[in-house]
Amino acid sequence: MTRIVAGAQGGRRLATPSGAGTRPTSDRVREALFSALEAMTELAGCRFVDLFAGSGAVGLEAASRGAASVLLVESDTRAAKVIRANVATLGLASVCRVAAAKVSTVLATEPDEPYDIVFADPPYDVTDAALAPALDQLVVGGWLASGAVLVVERSTRSPEPPWPRDVTLERSRRYGESTLWYGRRA
Repeated sequence: MTRIVAGAQGGRRLATPSGAGTRPTSDRVREALFSALEAMTELAGCRFVDLFAGSGAVGLEAASRGAASVLLVESDTRAAKVIRANVATLGLASVCRVAAAKVSTVLATEPDEPYDIVFADPPYDVTDAALAPALDQLVVGGWLASGAVLVVERSTRSPEPPWPRDVTLERSRRYGESTLWYGRRA
């Protein structure tokens, strides 16, 4: 069972897409992620992007904890439908927007304003060579605000992500099969 860990919607259950196509970030990892983010930046009122959103659990957690604007990007239409249902069930339509498109397509557009936190959880089989252009576009396309935090979740067996220019590694933490890498834009 996937649920919102804390905030205004804490304890509420989330629907997850059926099948093995998505891998929701576990409650334990989300709790650690948001604990680290709260130590690094202000969550209340922030602009948050959840790339490769799956069930939307991470972005919805951000909304529950006070993010003012959350963009959830998911290319799988079934998963995007589940995210929309979760947004509606939680009553977060005024805060959350779902983009049912490839990450590369969304990042090729210009955002209305930069984001403070970007979380990217690509499928573990996505190579660094395939991930690098998306991460680079975050900087080139104006998606990251000055001082923004970029978090990449990867398999523990994967190397450090290919950080875009102007983003430097601040820390990493391992949680079983997952590792969270935290970078910050200069």
